[in-house]
Amino acid sequence: MGSKEAAVKLDDEQIADLREIFRSFDRNNDGSLTQLELGSLLRSLGLKPSPDQLEALIQKADTNSNGLVEFSEFVALVAPDLLPAKSPYTEEQLKHLFRMFDRDGNGYITAAELAHSMAKLGHALTAEELTGMIREADTDGDGRISFQEFSQAITSAAFDNSWA
Repeated sequence: MGSKEAAVKLDDEQIADLREIFRSFDRNNDGSLTQLELGSLLRSLGLKPSPDQLEALIQKADTNSNGLVEFSEFVALVAPDLLPAKSPYTEEQLKHLFRMFDRDGNGYITAAELAHSMAKLGHALTAEELTGMIREADTDGDGRISFQEFSQAITSAAFDNSWA
């Protein structure tokens, strides 16, 4: 069954969080969500599903066709959105790209290196764009981009249409 596979990939903390969310909306504590309960849960997450979308979601999630969404079905439904996206690039491609930007080869990309490389690629950046890119990628706040940060930024950008 598909729901088992998804459950395995999430860590214990994510499963526990989901179980807590699930329980808080399972009003009658029967271990399953009705369409109404699922609707409330989704709205609490800031989503606004139409009745048709909700119906389609239940159809998709309800693998045992009882008209309800059990916890395992709920996990299978939301797991794909919680799992980190697979990078469209290989580790080797990312390293090659990183080395192109890391001009002095010290394992970090500085703002100056980023500016220089982007200009060479024909994308001269304004100071604002440059600080924005560094700020977005620099998750540890040291003002430079490590390979790990670079990989995460590139991978998420590949899934982010605002870069297109």
